Amino acid sequence: MVREFSAGGVVVRRMSGEWHIAAIEPQKEGAATLRPISRTRRQPPRKVVLALPKGLVDEGEKPEEAAIREVREETGITATLVTKLTDIRYVYVRSWGDRERVFKIVSFYLLRYQSGRIDDVTPEMRVEVRRALWLPLEEAPAKLAYSGERQVVRKAIDYIQAHPEV
Repeated sequence: MVREFSAGGVVVRRMSGEWHIAAIEPQKEGAATLRPISRTRRQPPRKVVLALPKGLVDEGEKPEEAAIREVREETGITATLVTKLTDIRYVYVRSWGDRERVFKIVSFYLLRYQSGRIDDVTPEMRVEVRRALWLPLEEAPAKLAYSGERQVVRKAIDYIQAHPEV
């Protein structure tokens, strides 16, 4: 079984007295081949999938460096490391090419917003990210699509409650 190592971030920012996190809406496979909307038939509304920014750790890169880089690439913002939150582990089957089973470990870090404008990403990154947005932290566990990421955000909430100086 192939092993993959990724890293991601829960970027927190206080806005209007409330904590928010940076989230992304990933592009769906085949998004570039959408059919034109028929004038006679309404298309069903698409389900919005929200996730945390994350990606593969490059060779020679530390996981926390990869998390900060992936956040910058996928959201357009710069963030600084606060602490490691947790690792999530799962197995998936590649939907492309060899259809091989992959054991994946994703290290998640709590990051603090430093600068930049959310959703200011390069045209090349639009292949992966439909949009990036700020999401109220308290709403995130109900709005993120993946259970492992919802658990990561709960850990971030616990950390912030225990460390209000964040």
